[in-house]
Formats: sequence, C-alpha cells, structure tokens
Amino acid sequence: MPGTPLKAIVGLGNPGPEHVYTRHNAGYWLADRLAQKYGGKFRSHAKYQAEVCRVEISGCEITLLKPQTFMNRSGLSVRALCDYLKIEPPETLIAYDELDLPLGVVRFKFGGGAGGHNGIKDVITHIGPDCWRLRIGISHPGDKDEVIDYVLRRAPPDEEKQITDSIVRATDAIVAFLEQGSEKAMNGLHQKT
Repeated sequence: MPGTPLKAIVGLGNPGPEHVYTRHNAGYWLADRLAQKYGGKFRSHAKYQAEVCRVEISGCEITLLKPQTFMNRSGLSVRALCDYLKIEPPETLIAYDELDLPLGVVRFKFGGGAGGHNGIKDVITHIGPDCWRLRIGISHPGDKDEVIDYVLRRAPPDEEKQITDSIVRATDAIVAFLEQGSEKAMNGLHQKT
C-alpha cells in the first residue's frame, strides 16, 4: 500500500524560554524530536515568521516548521510556507496539544473543525480545514475556567513523561504514515494508545 504524501510538518507552540516546557508547546516538542532524529537543525526564517528545517524521512523531503507568531496567529506562518513552497493543505500535518484527549493518547485526523484550539483555528482561517492533524493528548483540567493556566504551565514530571512518550510513538507513526499510508498509521497508533 502506498504511503500518504506529506511535504510539511508543523508543530504549534509559543516562542520564548518561558513557554518551552508548557503543555501548549507539545507541537513544538514533536517538531524538535523529528529534527533531532533526522539530523535537522532549526533556523529562524523571516519570510515565514518561523523556525524552519528540512529533513528526509522515509525518502520524503519534509519541511519542519515552528511558527514564532504565538499560538493564535500560527496560520500566518503556515500560509507563508505553503504559498512559497507550493504545498497543498492535504500535504501538511499540523501537530498540537489536545485537551480533549487523555494524557498519552495521540490521534491522526484529517479535516474538521478546530475544537476550540486557537492555533488550529488560525491555521484553518489561513489554509482551510483540509489538512492532516496530529492531536497530542494533554488531558483537561476539569474546569474550563482553568484551561488557560493549565496549558501555559508545565505538567508534573509523571504527566510530562506520558506526553513525551506519546510523542515518541507519534514520530514512529509518522514513518508508517509516509511508508504505508494514513489508514495503517492511524490503526497502528490508535490501537497502541
């Protein structure tokens, strides 16, 4: 079975040292792991208002992007990259933290709404809904009034480990996605979690 083509993988997060370890930066963590695993080095790129690097994964040339516009304006960077490199939305995977998934759970999804996530909402505004998503479960604090503080804080060590372990599984699932196709990758990842 042929793989599902991707040309860009975008990790959503907030720039700055105060945000590095917050739950809201799980998308950045995934992009960083891919860069580390495949020998890429992020560099600032003014054209995209982002940090960018190129890697080869399973024979596919992929641009990794970490928007530096803050979460709620992420779509500006994604749109600039897609326009300049002529990347179609279905060739793009957006990785981000997901309150509606339990810790340690990661899910692929194609299209759909933003589910209240401001980063993905802005991406949809700029390139439309027809892109792949990789939703990284960070769990919900239980009270919607606590959500902002919750996502902008670092998780306790045991919870952080569950998130980072799920990102390791997600990077393996991206290989399956590229080599065997989205359906096999989704089945494999969703069964494990």
